[in-house]
Amino acid sequence: MEHRLLGRSGLKVPVLSLGTATFAGKGDFFGKWGSTDVEQAKRLVDICLEAGVNLFDTANVYSTGAAEEVLGQAIRGRRDQVLIATKASFSMGQGPNDLGSSRLHLTRALDDSLKRLGTDYIDLYFMHGFDALTPVEETLMALDDFVRAGKVRYLGCSNFSGWHVMKSLATSDRLGLTRYVSYQGYYSLVGREYEWELMPLALDQGLGTMVWSPLGWGRLTGKIRRGRPMGEGRIWAGGAQGGPEVEDETLYDVVDTLAAIAAETDKAIPAVALNWLLQRPSVANVVVGARDEAQLRQNLTAVGWTLTAEQVARLDAVSQRTPSYPYWHQRDFDERNPKPTRW
Repeated sequence: MEHRLLGRSGLKVPVLSLGTATFAGKGDFFGKWGSTDVEQAKRLVDICLEAGVNLFDTANVYSTGAAEEVLGQAIRGRRDQVLIATKASFSMGQGPNDLGSSRLHLTRALDDSLKRLGTDYIDLYFMHGFDALTPVEETLMALDDFVRAGKVRYLGCSNFSGWHVMKSLATSDRLGLTRYVSYQGYYSLVGREYEWELMPLALDQGLGTMVWSPLGWGRLTGKIRRGRPMGEGRIWAGGAQGGPEVEDETLYDVVDTLAAIAAETDKAIPAVALNWLLQRPSVANVVVGARDEAQLRQNLTAVGWTLTAEQVARLDAVSQRTPSYPYWHQRDFDERNPKPTRW
């Protein structure tokens, strides 16, 4: 398993991590994603550790805390072998202070996550979304206190706009506070908006990217093909709820190209899609999900080989879309504003 430094930190992470949004499967939303129980989770952790994948990504909002509980039980007795990433900010109750990134909410959220996970520290703690009502100074000072208290090792942010990230980093630098070292964001062959601003920002500011939903909310598994009925899976079960829309022809064109390259490389379609991401600038880790052992083992085949430059170019071309303003305009000034990758 290849390991990469996570941004401007000394932490090395495997290029693949296991996401736990399928754990527990409580509630209408997460129930469509999966319902992995403790015994199944233990088996998935076993397979990951055997393959050198020791980073497990979760969030307090997944199944309203139940996913953290399942992960905590699955890693019991081997905490020293794993890295845990979890998140806070989204609503965990009905009260006015049960959400956001205030010191009050984050302190309670972190302590609750530690209890559910059965640990006394989090390796990587993400703000799951930007809270515009709480001063960034309050959020970052609270997070810095968590690091100084030994409850958190490293900090990250997720789903922030570019200016949210930059404001936070500038504030940390101004006040001498612990900086975010990672950005976790949506990025896939059917969702390349990350490249427009967040990727250049990550490279400029030294943030290691962790990619979530690398298969486009389950659209790039190969089950959705031109002229074929949709096979059972997350999309079939309604699991695209809350995700970005993708035009059918766009998806079919991308999957057709993935299928052709999968045949050339003797790999599965998802493995090709994941391998493409692992070659993108700023990407340190790709979070893969798995409803069962077979899906996990298939996703693990994304490492240990590399797409050719010609194959990457074909995937780039078929998935490229005209960016929104001002990014389409900035493309004409590449000689003074070079982009890390063509979009």
